[in-house]
Amino acid sequence: MAAGAGGARKRSAGPPSPIWGTLRALWKDKQRVLFKPEYTLLVTAALWIAEIGINVWVIHRVAYTEIDWKAYMDEVEGVINGTYDYTRLKGDTGPLVYPAGFVYIFTVLYYVTGRGRDVRLGQYLFAVFYLITLLLVFRIYLRTSKVPPFVFFFMCCASYRIHSIFILRLFNDPVAMMLLFVAVNLFLDGRWTLGCCFYSLAVSVKMNVLLFAPGLLFLLLCEFGLLRSIPRLFLCAAIQVALGLPFLLENPLGYVSRSFDLGRQFLFEWTVNWRFLPEEIFLSRYFHLALLGAHLSMLLLFTLYRWNRSEESIIALLKDPAQRKHTSPKLTADHILITYTLFTSNFIGVCFSRSLHYQFYVWYFHTLPYLLWSGRVTKLAPLLRVLILGLVELSWNTYPSTVYSSAVLHACHLIILLSLWYGEEAAIDLHKRK
Repeated sequence: MAAGAGGARKRSAGPPSPIWGTLRALWKDKQRVLFKPEYTLLVTAALWIAEIGINVWVIHRVAYTEIDWKAYMDEVEGVINGTYDYTRLKGDTGPLVYPAGFVYIFTVLYYVTGRGRDVRLGQYLFAVFYLITLLLVFRIYLRTSKVPPFVFFFMCCASYRIHSIFILRLFNDPVAMMLLFVAVNLFLDGRWTLGCCFYSLAVSVKMNVLLFAPGLLFLLLCEFGLLRSIPRLFLCAAIQVALGLPFLLENPLGYVSRSFDLGRQFLFEWTVNWRFLPEEIFLSRYFHLALLGAHLSMLLLFTLYRWNRSEESIIALLKDPAQRKHTSPKLTADHILITYTLFTSNFIGVCFSRSLHYQFYVWYFHTLPYLLWSGRVTKLAPLLRVLILGLVELSWNTYPSTVYSSAVLHACHLIILLSLWYGEEAAIDLHKRK
């Protein structure tokens, strides 16, 4: 009787819950979870939740380092006090050199943080920016399904430098990139006009976002042709004018020359990428012109032979899509081409930058996995790809930069660039041309 009662109790327990069964199946098939892109949502959701705790821990356990926050607050305080002449706005680290969008956003942060004095609150706000950025980036990777989920562990947990840029330094670069990733998500949704608005807002915070502009122009021409792209380009320009209007009315030349200074000279002591050069070459105008020429040449090559997937010439893209000989599907359905074009456009700009400072790492950090998994580095992938990610991270974490760290960074950039040129995307393009 006792045995029979025990058997009855076992039978009445019923089958295990569906959730428990799913978790057991995932544990047994954990290798598949880590390597198959269809599990991206599951892995990134877990990592995002973990990042909340990581950010709180870093804020409370790692010392904040003052670099530009006080200077930002001094610069916007000048505007609050009624100074609209950009040549008269400055902080501890020098003159104000960012467009008007920066002024408005950091004015809000100025008031929220008690005139910039509550740095801890500022850190929490930047932790929110970091978490929003991760959500936007994860959504891009989820839509493209090219990167295995295990790579996101390196994106989230392994980068000391990125956490530092966001929550220990409070730079404006993360704010610009957060707005840029909003724009990229809108482009993937087919909302090109609203995406252009957010793209222009990102440029108004820091002009490094202009590195995405060649790729965006190409995509607009593909989707709309020249005549229908002009209103969207005009919208981008109009937003810049509207945001900068108070400063343009006061001193237009001063505003444009300070906030969009393309000829700005960088200090050799802060360069991450050109440390192996003698300082006189680093400062040489001829060297800068050579980099500009290489940058434009590489953009032209990628435009002609990698971005263009149609059977027509680049000139045909100027026509309305309905008038082209070979009609192609709407770009909205091609998430991979949109992401590939924008990310490679920015990466080429980073490769040929006159100087990279430590906070500039955020310009392309979140795009590196996509770039590496868009090309075929070698048959050793994914091991070599992870190694390249590690070497890039090591180069950016070497302070001060050395001859070896900057040389390694350039070597990694070159490998990525070559893999993009000879990789999978190139093979697809050549197949279509045949």
